[in-house]
Amino acid sequence: MTALLSPQKPQHARPLVVALVEDDRLLREEVELHLSQQGFIVHVANSASGLDDLMAQTYFDLYVLDWNLPGESGLSLSRRVRQALPQAAIVMMTARVALNDRLSGYREGGADIYMTKPVAPDELVMVLQSLGRRLHSHSADQDWVMNLRDRTLTGPDSDQKLRLTHREKALLVALIQAQDNLLDSSVLCDLIDQGQTEDTTLTKHALEEVVARLRKKFKAVQPPHAEPAIKSVWGVGYQLCVPITFA
Repeated sequence: MTALLSPQKPQHARPLVVALVEDDRLLREEVELHLSQQGFIVHVANSASGLDDLMAQTYFDLYVLDWNLPGESGLSLSRRVRQALPQAAIVMMTARVALNDRLSGYREGGADIYMTKPVAPDELVMVLQSLGRRLHSHSADQDWVMNLRDRTLTGPDSDQKLRLTHREKALLVALIQAQDNLLDSSVLCDLIDQGQTEDTTLTKHALEEVVARLRKKFKAVQPPHAEPAIKSVWGVGYQLCVPITFA
């Protein structure tokens, strides 16, 4: 990869968080280093399943996906991300240069930008900055804002502020990034305690308690007769029913 441009670091209220999925280790490390130097927070994976694990714990503003991944292809992965997160910003990187491949990246994968390798790192930075500005404009329309660092959730009114436990935050992050904001109870049990030091798995009964406490927190600050923020879906699990973005 050779530099072409010299963009400035992103000027956002917070650094943009990037998911980089690339199976070539040297290329992955080079891109990660360059994006980090330009002010992005970068999390890396070498496969679609690796990204799935990351998404269970982290909200991403931008996705940079390689097409030729081991196992599930980048094209299929892009399609899944787009279905789950319609507003996601997705960049597809590949050595495929044929027009039909590029069209597939847009039509089938739902990518915003299709970049053929070798990709100039500074050009990639500018593309991500541009997509980040688009995301920033969309986020202003959202009703609730979650601060991942402080584990707080703020509503459209200044007095609507919730403090979240680790499990409540993990539950919301998982539901926000799920297709239709809906996840199976067993999947949520696995995701919520992922990365914890305790060698335990959250039970479905414990999950019910987490959801019940979170519903009470929402209800305490929502208008009377408002629909529950999280609803139970019989035979499946739970669905998030309020729009949430991230600060």
